[in-house]
Amino acid sequence: MAEGLEGVLLAHRAQLLRFLAAHGAGAAAEDLLQELWLKVAASDPGPVANPLSYLYRAANNLMVDRHRASVQAAKRDAAWNDASTTVPGQSDVPSDERAVIARDQLRHADAALEALGERTAAIFRRHRIDGVQQKDIAREFGVSLSTVEADLRKAYRAMIDLRRRFDEG
Repeated sequence: MAEGLEGVLLAHRAQLLRFLAAHGAGAAAEDLLQELWLKVAASDPGPVANPLSYLYRAANNLMVDRHRASVQAAKRDAAWNDASTTVPGQSDVPSDERAVIARDQLRHADAALEALGERTAAIFRRHRIDGVQQKDIAREFGVSLSTVEADLRKAYRAMIDLRRRFDEG
């Protein structure tokens, strides 16, 4: 049988579950109670004068934390939607001019990468485009991690220089 706070939590499980459900946890009440149990099992707060009150307070704090996280997530999602929402009456498709400029810039970027050497260009593409981790690229190319890092630095420097030229021109 569990002792201390765990024992009190298990003995008053139904009450704590009703408390969470009644105070807005709804369907997440079981999840919050499980989270509370995990926190209690992992902590050692020492002697607690009123363990049931302590558990109610901890349960309430979990609900507040979850509420804050959901509010922050909603704000972040709203900001993302506002930033990426299309303007009514305007197409998301870039203009012909923008498409031509983008293709031209891509040709310049490819040429700048190829000028650095085949391995450097391939490593840059594997990391930045394919999302492969540096250690895996090192294994794949049979080179050291520091070689991969050096090649990426060269490629980044070339891309930054190219970007500056685009911005100036």
